[in-house]
Amino acid sequence: MERRTWRLGVGCWLLAVGGYRLFRQMIKLLNIVVMLGGPSAEREVSLRSGAAVASALRSLGHEVVELDPRDENWVLPPDTDVVFLALHGTYGEDGTVQQELDELGVAYTGCDAEASRIAFDKVLTKQSCIEAGVPTAKFIMVNSPQTPLPKKWQLPLVVKPSRQGSSVGLQFVERVEDWQNALTEAFKFGPEVLVEEKIIGRETTLGILDGKVLPVVEVRPKSGSYDYKNKYTAGNTEYFCPADFDAATTKRIQDAALGAFKAVGGRDYARVDVMVRADGSPVVLEVNTLPGMTETSLLPKAAAAAGLSYADLCQCMIELALEREAVLV
Repeated sequence: MERRTWRLGVGCWLLAVGGYRLFRQMIKLLNIVVMLGGPSAEREVSLRSGAAVASALRSLGHEVVELDPRDENWVLPPDTDVVFLALHGTYGEDGTVQQELDELGVAYTGCDAEASRIAFDKVLTKQSCIEAGVPTAKFIMVNSPQTPLPKKWQLPLVVKPSRQGSSVGLQFVERVEDWQNALTEAFKFGPEVLVEEKIIGRETTLGILDGKVLPVVEVRPKSGSYDYKNKYTAGNTEYFCPADFDAATTKRIQDAALGAFKAVGGRDYARVDVMVRADGSPVVLEVNTLPGMTETSLLPKAAAAAGLSYADLCQCMIELALEREAVLV
Protein backbone atom coordinates (compact mmCIF):
# COMPACT_ATOMS: atom_id res chain seq x y z
CA MET A 1 0.00 0.00 0.00
CA GLU A 2 1.29 3.45 -0.92
CA ARG A 3 2.06 5.68 2.04
CA ARG A 4 1.05 9.32 2.18
CA THR A 5 4.04 11.41 1.12
CA TRP A 6 2.72 14.99 1.38
CA ARG A 7 2.23 17.32 4.30
CA LEU A 8 -1.09 18.85 5.19
CA GLY A 9 0.38 22.32 4.85
CA VAL A 10 -2.89 24.05 3.99
CA GLY A 11 -4.80 22.00 6.56
CA CYS A 12 -8.22 20.48 6.24
CA TRP A 13 -9.54 23.91 5.33
CA LEU A 14 -8.42 23.46 1.74
CA LEU A 15 -11.69 21.64 1.24
CA ALA A 16 -13.73 24.54 2.55
CA VAL A 17 -12.17 27.15 0.29
CA GLY A 18 -12.49 25.56 -3.10
CA GLY A 19 -9.65 23.05 -3.15
CA TYR A 20 -11.88 19.98 -3.35
CA ARG A 21 -10.52 18.52 -6.60
CA LEU A 22 -6.90 19.11 -5.66
CA PHE A 23 -7.44 17.57 -2.25
CA ARG A 24 -9.06 14.46 -3.71
CA GLN A 25 -6.16 14.01 -6.11
CA MET A 26 -3.80 14.02 -3.13
CA ILE A 27 -5.61 11.28 -1.21
CA LYS A 28 -3.67 8.03 -1.03
CA LEU A 29 -5.10 4.79 0.26
CA LEU A 30 -4.66 3.85 3.89
CA ASN A 31 -5.39 0.86 6.09
CA ILE A 32 -7.78 2.31 8.67
CA VAL A 33 -9.29 0.60 11.69
CA VAL A 34 -12.56 2.13 12.92
CA MET A 35 -13.09 1.26 16.57
CA LEU A 36 -16.79 1.28 17.41
CA GLY A 37 -19.28 -0.18 19.86
CA GLY A 38 -17.33 -1.03 22.97
CA PRO A 39 -18.63 -1.79 26.48
CA SER A 40 -20.21 1.54 27.49
CA ALA A 41 -23.80 2.68 28.00
CA GLU A 42 -23.42 4.52 24.68
CA ARG A 43 -22.63 1.38 22.72
CA GLU A 44 -25.57 1.58 20.32
CA VAL A 45 -24.82 5.18 19.37
CA SER A 46 -21.16 4.30 18.91
CA LEU A 47 -22.06 1.47 16.55
CA ARG A 48 -24.04 3.94 14.45
CA SER A 49 -21.25 6.50 14.50
CA GLY A 50 -18.66 3.92 13.53
CA ALA A 51 -20.72 2.43 10.72
CA ALA A 52 -21.24 5.89 9.20
CA VAL A 53 -17.52 6.71 9.48
CA ALA A 54 -16.48 3.39 7.96
CA SER A 55 -18.82 3.89 5.03
CA ALA A 56 -17.50 7.40 4.42
CA LEU A 57 -13.87 6.31 4.53
CA ARG A 58 -14.54 3.43 2.16
CA SER A 59 -16.19 5.87 -0.24
CA LEU A 60 -12.82 7.67 -0.38
CA GLY A 61 -11.08 4.45 -1.36
CA HIS A 62 -9.49 3.49 1.96
CA GLU A 63 -9.29 -0.07 3.26
CA VAL A 64 -11.38 -0.10 6.43
CA VAL A 65 -11.70 -2.71 9.18
CA GLU A 66 -14.38 -2.25 11.84
CA LEU A 67 -13.22 -3.36 15.29
CA ASP A 68 -15.59 -3.68 18.25
CA PRO A 69 -13.58 -3.76 21.52
CA ARG A 70 -16.26 -5.36 23.69
CA ASP A 71 -13.52 -6.76 25.95
CA GLU A 72 -9.76 -6.46 26.42
CA ASN A 73 -8.92 -9.17 23.88
CA TRP A 74 -9.04 -7.00 20.76
CA VAL A 75 -6.10 -7.00 18.34
CA LEU A 76 -5.28 -4.51 15.61
CA PRO A 77 -4.44 -5.80 12.12
CA PRO A 78 -0.65 -5.68 11.67
CA ASP A 79 -0.84 -3.30 8.68
CA THR A 80 -2.90 -0.62 10.49
CA ASP A 81 -1.90 2.91 9.46
CA VAL A 82 -4.26 4.76 11.78
CA VAL A 83 -7.19 4.12 14.12
CA PHE A 84 -10.36 6.18 13.84
CA LEU A 85 -11.97 6.29 17.28
CA ALA A 86 -15.75 6.23 16.95
CA LEU A 87 -16.19 5.03 20.53
CA HIS A 88 -18.31 6.93 23.04
CA GLY A 89 -18.58 6.76 26.81
CA THR A 90 -16.46 4.80 29.27
CA TYR A 91 -13.38 3.03 27.92
CA GLY A 92 -13.53 4.81 24.56
CA GLU A 93 -13.81 8.41 25.69
CA ASP A 94 -12.25 8.43 29.14
CA GLY A 95 -8.63 7.99 28.09
CA THR A 96 -8.41 4.22 28.53
CA VAL A 97 -8.25 3.15 24.90
CA GLN A 98 -6.11 6.17 24.09
CA GLN A 99 -3.51 5.02 26.63
CA GLU A 100 -3.57 1.52 25.16
CA LEU A 101 -3.05 2.83 21.64
CA ASP A 102 -0.22 5.06 22.85
CA GLU A 103 1.47 1.98 24.31
CA LEU A 104 1.07 0.24 20.95
CA GLY A 105 2.57 3.24 19.16
CA VAL A 106 -0.39 3.55 16.78
CA ALA A 107 -1.74 6.85 15.46
CA TYR A 108 -5.36 7.54 16.40
CA THR A 109 -7.88 10.30 15.94
CA GLY A 110 -8.85 12.86 18.54
CA CYS A 111 -7.58 13.94 21.93
CA ASP A 112 -4.84 12.17 23.88
CA ALA A 113 -5.37 10.08 27.00
CA GLU A 114 -4.98 12.90 29.54
CA ALA A 115 -7.29 15.38 27.79
CA SER A 116 -9.83 12.59 27.32
CA ARG A 117 -9.67 11.70 31.02
CA ILE A 118 -10.24 15.31 32.07
CA ALA A 119 -13.00 16.10 29.56
CA PHE A 120 -14.91 12.90 30.33
CA ASP A 121 -15.11 13.88 33.99
CA LYS A 122 -17.56 16.78 34.21
CA VAL A 123 -16.17 17.94 37.54
CA LEU A 124 -12.58 18.02 36.27
CA THR A 125 -13.78 19.83 33.16
CA LYS A 126 -15.50 22.49 35.24
CA GLN A 127 -12.47 22.89 37.48
CA SER A 128 -10.28 23.31 34.37
CA CYS A 129 -12.66 25.91 32.98
CA ILE A 130 -12.70 27.87 36.24
CA GLU A 131 -8.89 27.89 36.39
CA ALA A 132 -8.78 29.15 32.78
CA GLY A 133 -11.43 31.82 33.34
CA VAL A 134 -13.98 30.12 31.11
CA PRO A 135 -17.60 30.70 32.25
CA THR A 136 -19.39 27.61 33.53
CA ALA A 137 -22.43 26.92 35.72
CA LYS A 138 -22.31 26.84 39.51
CA PHE A 139 -21.98 23.22 40.64
CA ILE A 140 -21.28 20.70 43.38
CA MET A 141 -20.34 17.04 43.25
CA VAL A 142 -22.17 14.50 45.41
CA ASN A 143 -21.22 10.88 46.10
CA SER A 144 -24.28 9.52 47.89
CA PRO A 145 -27.88 9.07 46.70
CA GLN A 146 -28.94 10.12 50.22
CA THR A 147 -27.43 13.59 49.87
CA PRO A 148 -29.99 16.24 50.87
CA LEU A 149 -31.03 19.02 48.54
CA PRO A 150 -28.33 21.72 48.72
CA LYS A 151 -29.41 24.57 50.96
CA LYS A 152 -29.69 28.06 49.52
CA TRP A 153 -29.71 26.69 45.96
CA GLN A 154 -32.60 27.85 43.83
CA LEU A 155 -34.48 25.45 41.61
CA PRO A 156 -34.38 24.30 38.85
CA LEU A 157 -31.25 22.16 39.05
CA VAL A 158 -29.59 19.70 36.69
CA VAL A 159 -28.41 16.33 37.99
CA LYS A 160 -26.21 14.03 35.89
CA PRO A 161 -23.53 11.37 36.29
CA SER A 162 -20.08 12.91 36.46
CA ARG A 163 -18.60 10.45 33.97
CA GLN A 164 -21.10 9.68 31.21
CA GLY A 165 -21.95 11.24 27.88
CA SER A 166 -24.88 11.54 25.45
CA SER A 167 -27.08 12.83 28.28
CA VAL A 168 -27.08 9.35 29.84
CA GLY A 169 -28.67 9.64 33.29
CA LEU A 170 -29.53 13.33 32.84
CA GLN A 171 -32.23 14.52 35.28
CA PHE A 172 -33.92 17.86 35.99
CA VAL A 173 -35.11 18.98 39.41
CA GLU A 174 -37.94 21.44 38.91
CA ARG A 175 -39.59 20.82 42.30
CA VAL A 176 -38.23 19.83 45.72
CA GLU A 177 -40.00 16.47 45.47
CA ASP A 178 -38.05 15.68 42.25
CA TRP A 179 -34.71 15.67 44.06
CA GLN A 180 -34.56 12.14 45.44
CA ASN A 181 -35.69 10.43 42.27
CA ALA A 182 -33.23 12.49 40.21
CA LEU A 183 -30.34 11.37 42.41
CA THR A 184 -31.47 7.74 42.34
CA GLU A 185 -31.59 7.71 38.53
CA ALA A 186 -28.27 9.49 38.08
CA PHE A 187 -26.45 7.19 40.50
CA LYS A 188 -27.40 4.21 38.34
CA PHE A 189 -24.64 5.32 35.97
CA GLY A 190 -21.75 5.95 38.31
CA PRO A 191 -20.54 6.65 41.87
CA GLU A 192 -20.32 10.43 41.50
CA VAL A 193 -23.03 12.83 40.41
CA LEU A 194 -22.76 16.44 39.31
CA VAL A 195 -25.40 18.90 40.47
CA GLU A 196 -25.46 22.30 38.79
CA GLU A 197 -27.73 25.27 38.36
CA LYS A 198 -29.98 24.98 35.34
CA ILE A 199 -29.06 27.71 32.90
CA ILE A 200 -32.11 29.27 31.27
CA GLY A 201 -31.40 30.32 27.72
CA ARG A 202 -30.62 29.03 24.25
CA GLU A 203 -28.79 25.74 23.87
CA THR A 204 -25.86 25.66 21.46
CA THR A 205 -22.97 23.42 20.55
CA LEU A 206 -19.75 24.22 18.75
CA GLY A 207 -17.37 22.00 16.86
CA ILE A 208 -13.64 22.57 17.15
CA LEU A 209 -11.60 21.32 14.20
CA ASP A 210 -7.88 21.79 13.62
CA GLY A 211 -7.72 24.65 16.12
CA LYS A 212 -10.64 26.54 14.58
CA VAL A 213 -14.20 27.00 15.82
CA LEU A 214 -16.93 25.85 13.45
CA PRO A 215 -20.23 27.74 13.06
CA VAL A 216 -22.52 27.80 16.09
CA VAL A 217 -25.30 25.20 16.08
CA GLU A 218 -28.46 26.03 18.04
CA VAL A 219 -30.42 23.04 19.35
CA ARG A 220 -34.19 23.23 19.81
CA PRO A 221 -36.00 20.03 20.89
CA LYS A 222 -39.58 19.99 19.63
CA SER A 223 -40.67 18.86 23.08
CA GLY A 224 -38.99 18.37 26.43
CA SER A 225 -35.24 18.67 26.92
CA TYR A 226 -32.32 17.69 24.72
CA ASP A 227 -32.08 14.25 26.32
CA TYR A 228 -30.83 10.92 24.95
CA LYS A 229 -34.05 10.23 23.06
CA ASN A 230 -34.24 13.64 21.44
CA LYS A 231 -30.55 13.54 20.55
CA TYR A 232 -30.70 10.30 18.63
CA THR A 233 -34.23 10.17 17.21
CA ALA A 234 -34.41 11.76 13.79
CA GLY A 235 -37.01 14.54 13.63
CA ASN A 236 -37.27 15.12 17.39
CA THR A 237 -35.03 18.18 17.41
CA GLU A 238 -34.54 21.20 15.19
CA TYR A 239 -31.04 22.48 14.44
CA PHE A 240 -30.07 25.92 13.22
CA CYS A 241 -26.59 26.45 11.81
CA PRO A 242 -25.21 29.03 11.75
CA ALA A 243 -27.30 30.05 14.76
CA ASP A 244 -29.01 33.43 14.60
CA PHE A 245 -26.84 35.44 16.98
CA ASP A 246 -25.33 38.85 16.33
CA ALA A 247 -21.61 38.98 15.57
CA ALA A 248 -20.54 40.04 19.05
CA THR A 249 -22.54 37.29 20.77
CA THR A 250 -21.31 34.70 18.27
CA LYS A 251 -17.72 35.61 19.07
CA ARG A 252 -18.33 35.35 22.82
CA ILE A 253 -19.84 31.90 22.38
CA GLN A 254 -17.00 30.74 20.13
CA ASP A 255 -14.36 32.14 22.47
CA ALA A 256 -15.90 30.30 25.41
CA ALA A 257 -15.98 27.03 23.47
CA LEU A 258 -12.39 27.33 22.30
CA GLY A 259 -11.33 28.34 25.81
CA ALA A 260 -12.90 25.20 27.27
CA PHE A 261 -11.27 23.03 24.59
CA LYS A 262 -7.87 24.47 25.43
CA ALA A 263 -8.51 24.27 29.18
CA VAL A 264 -8.87 20.47 29.06
CA GLY A 265 -5.85 20.14 26.77
CA GLY A 266 -7.82 19.23 23.65
CA ARG A 267 -6.26 18.51 20.28
CA ASP A 268 -7.49 17.96 16.71
CA TYR A 269 -11.23 18.18 17.31
CA ALA A 270 -14.05 18.10 19.85
CA ARG A 271 -17.53 19.47 20.45
CA VAL A 272 -18.31 21.94 23.23
CA ASP A 273 -21.84 22.44 24.59
CA VAL A 274 -22.64 26.01 25.58
CA MET A 275 -25.79 27.60 27.00
CA VAL A 276 -26.43 31.24 26.12
CA ARG A 277 -28.30 33.41 28.61
CA ALA A 278 -30.82 36.03 27.52
CA ASP A 279 -28.17 38.74 27.86
CA GLY A 280 -25.93 36.88 25.39
CA SER A 281 -23.44 35.60 27.97
CA PRO A 282 -22.18 32.03 27.30
CA VAL A 283 -21.96 29.28 29.92
CA VAL A 284 -19.95 26.16 29.03
CA LEU A 285 -21.60 22.87 29.99
CA GLU A 286 -19.09 20.24 28.87
CA VAL A 287 -16.48 19.17 26.32
CA ASN A 288 -17.01 16.07 24.19
CA THR A 289 -13.70 14.71 22.92
CA LEU A 290 -15.23 12.01 20.71
CA PRO A 291 -18.46 13.63 19.52
CA GLY A 292 -21.15 11.63 17.80
CA MET A 293 -20.82 10.95 14.08
CA THR A 294 -24.33 9.63 13.39
CA GLU A 295 -26.82 11.03 10.89
CA THR A 296 -28.23 13.31 13.60
CA SER A 297 -24.90 14.33 15.17
CA LEU A 298 -23.93 17.94 15.56
CA LEU A 299 -20.25 18.08 14.61
CA PRO A 300 -21.01 16.94 11.04
CA LYS A 301 -23.76 19.58 10.84
CA ALA A 302 -21.34 22.31 11.87
CA ALA A 303 -18.69 21.05 9.47
CA ALA A 304 -21.21 21.06 6.62
CA ALA A 305 -22.01 24.70 7.37
CA ALA A 306 -18.27 25.41 7.08
CA GLY A 307 -18.11 23.68 3.69
CA LEU A 308 -16.92 20.20 4.67
CA SER A 309 -18.90 17.16 3.59
CA TYR A 310 -19.22 14.24 5.98
CA ALA A 311 -16.62 12.17 4.12
CA ASP A 312 -14.20 15.08 4.00
CA LEU A 313 -14.65 15.69 7.72
CA CYS A 314 -13.66 12.07 8.38
CA GLN A 315 -10.67 12.44 6.06
CA CYS A 316 -9.63 15.61 7.86
CA MET A 317 -9.70 13.80 11.21
CA ILE A 318 -7.46 11.10 9.77
CA GLU A 319 -5.06 13.67 8.34
CA LEU A 320 -4.74 15.44 11.67
CA ALA A 321 -3.83 12.17 13.41
CA LEU A 322 -1.26 11.22 10.80
CA GLU A 323 0.32 14.64 10.63
CA ARG A 324 0.69 14.74 14.41
CA GLU A 325 2.36 11.33 14.43
CA ALA A 326 4.76 12.42 11.66
CA VAL A 327 3.55 9.72 9.30
CA LEU A 328 3.28 12.43 6.66
CA VAL A 329 6.70 13.74 5.74
